[in-house]
Amino acid sequence: MDKVVEEVEKTKKEWDEANAKTQEHIKEIQEYGKSTLEETKNKNSLPRINGLAQDGLVLLNSLQFNLDLLAPQLPTEEEVQSAKALLEAWRSQCQSLRLRNANLQAKDNMRKTAQKERELLLGGGEESTIRRRNLQTKAGMTSAAESITESLRRTRQLMVQEVERSTSTLMTFGRSSYPHSKMCNSTKLAEIVWCYKIEYLRRSFAE
Repeated sequence: MDKVVEEVEKTKKEWDEANAKTQEHIKEIQEYGKSTLEETKNKNSLPRINGLAQDGLVLLNSLQFNLDLLAPQLPTEEEVQSAKALLEAWRSQCQSLRLRNANLQAKDNMRKTAQKERELLLGGGEESTIRRRNLQTKAGMTSAAESITESLRRTRQLMVQEVERSTSTLMTFGRSSYPHSKMCNSTKLAEIVWCYKIEYLRRSFAE
């Protein structure tokens, strides 16, 4: 197969893949915000999807440029005209990929979803009561988790400070009381300090 023909076929294949992915990203933008706000948070962020769509558009433009360069070099006039017709079709497809319109649709979706959720929360009925209760429960769980985390942090700091203070006391006691004793060499003193740490931690968690 002719080298130019090979490059054209490769460009066509890359175009098909990039075009399909870009259309998928734009459709994802158009659908963004239609679900509940909680579900929307769990999806890819809108800026990230926009970035993927923009990358796809850049690649499509690059592939158009490649085909535009390759078309005149094809071996037969029929192939040249076919490539030029394909290039025009690609340009029309790119123009139909309206990223700005997709983003406007996404913003409208999010506005409508937020309005609907506000109406549900402020309205009466069992569904509204359940939604308010769920929000209160989530807020309470978050607050409790933060409180527990802060309490554990303070407890750990106090334990570390106490162990360090006690370790310093033991080492001072060892140096002053038994300066010439073999029992108070560094290894034995380390064992005493370690035992004290274990006992202190055991008592702290048992309380």
